Amino acid sequence: MYRKNSQSHLSPEFSSDSVEIISREPVFKGFFTMLRLRLRHRLFRGGWSDIFEREVFVRAPAVGVLLYDPVRDLVALTEQFRVGALERAAGPWCLEVVAGMVEEGENLQDVARREVQEEAGLQVYDLHFIHSYMPSVGGSSERLHLYCALVDLDSAEGYFGLEQENEDIRLKVFPRGTVLEAMAGDYAPGENPVDNAATIICMQWLELNRGKIAKMTLPA
Repeated sequence: MYRKNSQSHLSPEFSSDSVEIISREPVFKGFFTMLRLRLRHRLFRGGWSDIFEREVFVRAPAVGVLLYDPVRDLVALTEQFRVGALERAAGPWCLEVVAGMVEEGENLQDVARREVQEEAGLQVYDLHFIHSYMPSVGGSSERLHLYCALVDLDSAEGYFGLEQENEDIRLKVFPRGTVLEAMAGDYAPGENPVDNAATIICMQWLELNRGKIAKMTLPA
């Protein structure tokens, strides 16, 4: 039944205690981990499901950071090789927001500032939380925490990354409108230069909030 203006209706009917894990078996452990679960869960129509198997891609939480210069109305994105995009029509070098994994016990804002320094060599003057979401709940445990960092992008382009982690990162600076035009462009699947969820979400958030952010100035 439709409930007008009822946020409580957004809450799921079930929670974690409505799932029974029968077994949890590691089937792969390398740079990432894959688990095979045998489980069952409660059903909307009543009772429990049959026991079934699912594989879960296990990945630690990560932080993504959009770099924005409110004085010059510029954004910066990283360009780097991504193995998951090998079959992408435009190739496996992708434009993305700065991003990095969260180690156990780390503060999310500290991770954001660290990754901006490692991947862009920039000082963060202000940090705004955007959203926290799960990119692929159908088979992955990953959660991504998004931020917008206010930075000085004057002469900011360059090459960055940690050699010991095989990072080869190019920082590219664009007028904000250029990125938005690309996002709205009529491209074939896999050919849009901006085609990953974190970057799209961050840019959309910036459009909704740029009015208040644009009033901020960076330190001299």
